[in-house]
Amino acid sequence: MERKTNYNPDSKESLNDRRVFGGNSDGMINFTRMKYQWALNLWDTMEANTWFPREVQMTGDAKDYKFLTPAEKRMYDLVLSQLIFMDSLQTNNLMDNINPYITAPEINACLARQSYEEANHSKSYAVMVESISDNTDLIYDMWKNDAKLREKNTYIAEVYKNLSGEIDDRKILLALFANQILEGLYFYAGFAAIYALGKSGKMLGSSQMIRFIQRDEVTHLLLFQNMINSVRKERPDLFTDEVEQTVRAMFKKAVDLEASWGAYITQGQILGFTDGIIRQYIEYLADRRLEAVGYKPEYGVKHPIPWVDGYASFNDQRTNFFEGNVVNYSKGSIDFDDF
Repeated sequence: MERKTNYNPDSKESLNDRRVFGGNSDGMINFTRMKYQWALNLWDTMEANTWFPREVQMTGDAKDYKFLTPAEKRMYDLVLSQLIFMDSLQTNNLMDNINPYITAPEINACLARQSYEEANHSKSYAVMVESISDNTDLIYDMWKNDAKLREKNTYIAEVYKNLSGEIDDRKILLALFANQILEGLYFYAGFAAIYALGKSGKMLGSSQMIRFIQRDEVTHLLLFQNMINSVRKERPDLFTDEVEQTVRAMFKKAVDLEASWGAYITQGQILGFTDGIIRQYIEYLADRRLEAVGYKPEYGVKHPIPWVDGYASFNDQRTNFFEGNVVNYSKGSIDFDDF
């Protein structure tokens, strides 16, 4: 499969013929004529949720950080380093490996917006690091120097590498699942760890920053889940038993990796977390992600730390961030039943 053509004035593709990938669009982003209404809804939500890292007050965190326990400080630093890596990777991955093969202009627009938001998250982490550290390189270089963190990052990067190169329909579909996993699983042990500090009255600015970031990540998750579900309708032939088994194996590996990471950063020394709780939490999230794209749950477990959902939400919104079920999610208002 070749990359899409950005300038294609001879295209005869009708709106009904438009496809997530494998189409022949003329390349023009026309917000008045879209096949995928959910993409327009997501665009409006992303636009309404625009925010800037410097809006978050970090003065208190600079003071709190000095009084964190060694275990809390270690956890905070590792979480920041991991989040920095993933958003840096995703900023480029979207534009280099995903968007070039997506042939629906309205989805191209959403992916471009997502790439900006991932870079904005990197700016957010810079604000957090600068607020608490006199030597920012110590945290920024952790992803290279910490063996456990490097193991996780290497695996994630290798998944993307293996799904690039010579592209076919199956590879693109699996890449959509890989991005669903990244947006829906790999951030969440780190998010919960920061919320745990906030729940104990520490690092409240960091918790607020993560709320903003997670609010963005929910739209990113919805973007890929809707892409997968749209492809399921357009190309049911791709959703074979073999693909399902491959996807389930991807999820199982991701659960093992993220649960192991969560146990590593907390080391049984963070109030409210045990290795078992962390694993069950990630398994719970995996089940919700599988259900969202038409597959049966893998683990069948209950949510072990529901307080995280409430802590992640904004006071003026009724939101279950971890399931992506949103009633009033943006600064404006949007009906997420449209998704």
